[in-house]
Amino acid sequence: MVTIKPLKIGELVAKVPVIQGGMGVGVSLSSLAGAVAAQGGVGVISTAQIGYREPDFDTDPIGANLRAIRSEIQKAREYARDGILGVNIMVATRKYEEYVKTAVSAGIDMIISGAGLPMDLPKLVGAAKTKLAPIVSSVKSAQVIMRYWWKKYNRLPDAVVIEGPLAGGHLGFHREQLDDIEGLHYDDEVKAIINHVNTTAAEHATEIPVIVAGGVYTREDMEHYVEMGASGVQMATRFVTTYECDAADAYKQSYIDAKKEDIVIVNSPVGMPGRAILNPFMKRAKEGKIPHGKCHLCISTCKPAETPYCITEALVNAVTGKTEDALLFCGANAYRATKLEHVKDIMDEFQPSAS
Repeated sequence: MVTIKPLKIGELVAKVPVIQGGMGVGVSLSSLAGAVAAQGGVGVISTAQIGYREPDFDTDPIGANLRAIRSEIQKAREYARDGILGVNIMVATRKYEEYVKTAVSAGIDMIISGAGLPMDLPKLVGAAKTKLAPIVSSVKSAQVIMRYWWKKYNRLPDAVVIEGPLAGGHLGFHREQLDDIEGLHYDDEVKAIINHVNTTAAEHATEIPVIVAGGVYTREDMEHYVEMGASGVQMATRFVTTYECDAADAYKQSYIDAKKEDIVIVNSPVGMPGRAILNPFMKRAKEGKIPHGKCHLCISTCKPAETPYCITEALVNAVTGKTEDALLFCGANAYRATKLEHVKDIMDEFQPSAS
């Protein structure tokens, strides 16, 4: 039997070793993150276009987002009681530095950062107590980040999140790799990353927990990775179909209605492959350009004049329930959802083993 223990990240201790994955735009805000944190996990707010409901989002998207980061963290604290809260901030976000500094000044416990290598994250956080967890998908990226952080900032990550090819949304893999996931033998890469992180931590007389993400849906999945040496898991898709998730009911229902064959790899307009539910919108996007409004300054790699559709508009439509005109990002296991459930029921399933 695999022994499941609480997740320790420095002095922070999550009673349940589950980090709720950050989901933008607006899918994981204060309600979901606060609920997960209150149940002993790490609740995570996604900062991606977090201010989409602000009245000035169309005219000042950056200002709206920075304001919403503060208000969502504050609201999540009220739900979470003494629980652990994090934010997910994509490196590719325009004004990334401002997002990081705003979250830190708002008192966030942890920053999880991927969609690029967060090379200068330690500099942006400075002496704050905020824990730093880069997202990696390969041994090479883990090596580069850890070596650079130590050499330049005399700091190592407080945790490392490995995001595998079964994750939802934008993926850190080439399209050809995603067309043959079995051929990746990704468990071997996970073991190699865990080994590198553990070796580096031991050299510096510290501990760096490794959390595995991508395709985690059940306790059995968690036990599989813990047996390989992980300290916990990050899980996003499973939390979408909860009553507490911040998305509209229609978005949640799209997961419940999805069949395995409906979940496909798509080409995101910001230049990365992603995983989503095939719907009328995605079929139209394949056929040609979909007109869109003004740029909302989301990802630095997006070229508004050339993009086949606006990813911000498509994701706002998703979270607000306009699912026929939306990009419905999801993980590989979204089709396994059959009903809405409460966060507490999920967290009960992932409780540590009785000692």
